[in-house]
Amino acid sequence: MPDPIDFYFDFASPYGYFASLRIDELAANHGRTVTWRPILLGAVFKVTGMKPNLEQPLRGEYLTHDVGRIARLTGAPFTFPDSAPVNGVAASRAFYWLSDDHPEQAKLLARALFHAHFGEGQDIGPAGAVAEIAAKTLGSLGIDRAAVTTALQDPVVKDRLRTEVDDAVDRGVFGSPFVIVDGEPFWGWDRLDMVDRWLATGGW
Repeated sequence: MPDPIDFYFDFASPYGYFASLRIDELAANHGRTVTWRPILLGAVFKVTGMKPNLEQPLRGEYLTHDVGRIARLTGAPFTFPDSAPVNGVAASRAFYWLSDDHPEQAKLLARALFHAHFGEGQDIGPAGAVAEIAAKTLGSLGIDRAAVTTALQDPVVKDRLRTEVDDAVDRGVFGSPFVIVDGEPFWGWDRLDMVDRWLATGGW
C-alpha cells in the first residue's frame, strides 16, 4: 500500500476548512488514505517572519472576500467567525489526544470543530468550547467533557502538538492547507485539483 497523504492545517484557516471537506474523498478516488495533522501557524510564522493574513493590509481584505466566494462556489456552509483568527491550541491538542488510538474519531472531531467555527461562526478557541463540541460529537463513543478538559492539560498531549509543529517546519510546511504526497508538497486549497491530477498521473 502507498504511504498516506499528509494533510497539514490550522483550525484558524478557512482554506484549511475548505480543504478538509474534500481531501479524504479526493484521496480515496485514487486508493489513498489521508493522515490529518493540525498545526499552529503562529509557531510557523516565527520561522517565516510572516503574520496572519487577516492582520496584513490588503491581504486581509482579500481573504474575507475570497473565502465567501469559495463557499458560494462549493456550496460549503460558511459563516465568517468574529473570533478569527482563532487560537487553535485546544482544538489541536484534542485532536492529537485521540489520533493515535482512534484516528477516525479524531477526524470526526476535527470536522465538527471546523464546522462549528467556519460553518456556524462559533469561537472554538476556549478549552470549554472544544470539550463541549467533542462531547456532543463523540459522546456516544464514551468521550465526555471532563475527559477532554483533562486531556488538554496533559503534558504528553502538549508535547505531541509541539513535536508535530516542529516536524512540520522541518518538512517545509509553512501554510494551511499543506498537502504532501509521496514527498511532493502542495500549498493551498486551490492546489487540490493539482493534487488530484498528480495522483491520477503519478506526477510529472
